[in-house]
Amino acid sequence: MKISFDLDDTLIAGAIPFEEESQNILQKCLGMEKLRKGTLGLFKDLGAQGHEICIYTTSLRSVFIIRLTFWLHGIYIKEIYNKTIHDKHIKGMSIYSSKYPPLFGIALHIDDSEGLRKEGEKYNFKTIIIKADDANWVNEVFREVGKY
Repeated sequence: MKISFDLDDTLIAGAIPFEEESQNILQKCLGMEKLRKGTLGLFKDLGAQGHEICIYTTSLRSVFIIRLTFWLHGIYIKEIYNKTIHDKHIKGMSIYSSKYPPLFGIALHIDDSEGLRKEGEKYNFKTIIIKADDANWVNEVFREVGKY
């Protein structure tokens, strides 16, 4: 199954801080953003189960920087969709959603936004909403992925 993850406030801390993965000296020197604690193990386990992991964000971060952030942790992200890519592909469609995972063949999207849950209900795509203060977020993702 193709699964996408949001970045801001989901995998990268924003307004509400959460525990983060440790960084090596190279990541620190390059000023790379820290990933939410549990992300690396989750991505490796989901990949081992045969799931395809991608990033779908409304951020304007470049695909290169997003890919580098994960690559420096030993995680290869095959597909990355940022706001620029989203806007290019959704242009001309009658869909008014900040993200539209079916456009890219994504079966399940993980995000922090309740607004996206509503968009998913309106446009018939599956989302898992996790909160920054959810210490058991990895288990919740595994539990929900198991339902599909």
